[in-house]
Amino acid sequence: MKKLLTASIVLISAVALVGCGSKAKKETASEDYGLKNISFPLKKSVSLNILTSENQVAPKDPNDMTIFKRIEKQSNVKVNWTNYPNDFAEKRNLDIASGALPDAIFNAQASEQDLLTWAKNGVIVPLEEAIEKYMPNLQAVFKASPEYKKMLTAPDGHIYSLPWIEELGKGKESIHTVNSLGWINQKWLNKLGLSQPKTAKDLYDVLKAFKEKDPNGNGKKDEIPLSFMSSDDGNDLKMLFAAFGDGSGDNGQHLIVNNDGKVQFTTNTNAYKEAIKYLNKCYSEGLIDTESFEQDWSRYVAKGADEKYGLYFTWDPHNVTGPGDDYVMYQPLAREDGKINVTRTNNFGFSRDRFVVTSANKNMELTAKWIDQMYAPVQSIQNNWGTYGEKGQNIFKYDQAANKLTHEPLGGTSPVELRQKTSVGGPLAVLNAYYGKYTTMPDDAKWRLDLMSKYIFPHVNNEFNYPNIFMSKQDTKRIADIDADMQDYITQKRDEWITKGTIDQEWDVYIKQLKAYGLDEWLKIKQTNYDNYIK
Repeated sequence: MKKLLTASIVLISAVALVGCGSKAKKETASEDYGLKNISFPLKKSVSLNILTSENQVAPKDPNDMTIFKRIEKQSNVKVNWTNYPNDFAEKRNLDIASGALPDAIFNAQASEQDLLTWAKNGVIVPLEEAIEKYMPNLQAVFKASPEYKKMLTAPDGHIYSLPWIEELGKGKESIHTVNSLGWINQKWLNKLGLSQPKTAKDLYDVLKAFKEKDPNGNGKKDEIPLSFMSSDDGNDLKMLFAAFGDGSGDNGQHLIVNNDGKVQFTTNTNAYKEAIKYLNKCYSEGLIDTESFEQDWSRYVAKGADEKYGLYFTWDPHNVTGPGDDYVMYQPLAREDGKINVTRTNNFGFSRDRFVVTSANKNMELTAKWIDQMYAPVQSIQNNWGTYGEKGQNIFKYDQAANKLTHEPLGGTSPVELRQKTSVGGPLAVLNAYYGKYTTMPDDAKWRLDLMSKYIFPHVNNEFNYPNIFMSKQDTKRIADIDADMQDYITQKRDEWITKGTIDQEWDVYIKQLKAYGLDEWLKIKQTNYDNYIK
């Protein structure tokens, strides 16, 4: 049923988008200003009409944000924003289908299939020529790091969108190497005279002690030994899976690349099965939060603020349990043979969908030069994290003479909350070379990287991960169709097995179902694209 529904939606969308190519365009793009050889600021103000999605904690009008105020002043280009507060993708697609095309879309939220479909139907235009002629800042990024241009380029050789890039470390020692980290209550360990667990058995014993020995000292059995968010990979416990079997573990895509360049699936192995059975034992003894399989972020944070957790998983503990040193980084467990592995994610600080230019745009040079401002190092840094000169607490202070931003102390404020108020996202690039030259590294990122360098990176054994490959429309659609059923099924069965303990009885049926969804074809597509990419 899900496949039929998905296919219907795709078909309807395709018909609508094909139709938009033949109908008259609505006058939603700016007029042709006839500007050539542009330099900023312009002598006379002009405007661009750009579609975006609303930042819920920022001003409703992006022009009221400090970053965009400064960009307007230095360029003399005013942006007329269409700013959808919710259901952005749906409203964006309706605009496209109706032919109501703006000049461009900022934070486009477009999949590879979207980009290729829009390009085929004449909704967006190639940008490589504009990049070459009008975008020296982005060219400098590509020169420094050619891999990003490679990941940005579509199978037909064109560039249809502009990227978001954030480097914090390189290769296996990038901050993106893992997606969710464990944080264990050191205060409770100290009170109970326990050490950090080193094996799965040690972890079980620690969780048992957290449950039974009243480490918070209130005389109540209200401690939560282990909690996570199954529906959110950034707060999931996949890190534990590498402690079992061959240590291959699991990640958000359920996909790893071994050191021979072979693409491997992670949730159809005996090691995965062992991990599930271990977690079921913990769950059956009340060591795992029963809400882990359904709780949302607000509930997760509320329990963290009440200091209920013994061990939990998230990216930044300051967003869950607040400031302080009660919680320390959980160290990966050794498997039975004594070896330790940390499973790499396939994450990069890279997104290819942050800006597209529509076919209605009559001012390509103006648009390209305006957006290229976002790739100036000091501007990119602000777009990514926030700015300076705001009332109250700021992300940065700015030394104009040195052209350098210095991170202000967070002062106990959640990094996410503070950054969301003044950052604008969109197309940008923050390279490793910028730290020390144009900015300092964020305190929370440096703190986390230092810990990862000590406890995580030494145990990352896979030399490769799966690149962000721009696949063909056919391959992209087939992968999406398979994933629509298979990925939900994997999560559903995992949660059922952890809570109900029926994995042995259902394992063979599960493996057959993965094949029925198209796992073998999925792996073949992934392997072929990987092999072609690394040539």
